[in-house]
Amino acid sequence: QVQLVESGGGLAQPGGSLRLSCAASGSIFSINTMGWYRQAPGKERELVAAITWGGSTNYTDSVKGRFTIARDNAKYTWYLQMNSLKPEDTAVYYCNADLTPFYSDYSRDYWGQGTQVTVSS
Repeated sequence: QVQLVESGGGLAQPGGSLRLSCAASGSIFSINTMGWYRQAPGKERELVAAITWGGSTNYTDSVKGRFTIARDNAKYTWYLQMNSLKPEDTAVYYCNADLTPFYSDYSRDYWGQGTQVTVSS
């Protein structure tokens, strides 16, 4: 089995910073892409940032210049450093991985449990 476990999140003031971490464990053969999504109340889940195994990154426009995604391939762990936080960043953040387990020939999406990020004064 494969598990994604998130940590971090919580409450921050506008302009503040938070760091999210996601660790994948279990029968992992390979990981193609690691990412972070978020879902605010009443809104659809959206991609925030993604990084490939090779290090290529992608960000949604609203977080460019403020958020940074990074990974540690040896630890199957990736991070989202969130700076200059805004109230509109408030959401449940989910980590995601497109990975292939040892017991499958195909890759698929796996998800973390979600962590609340609240930006408020």
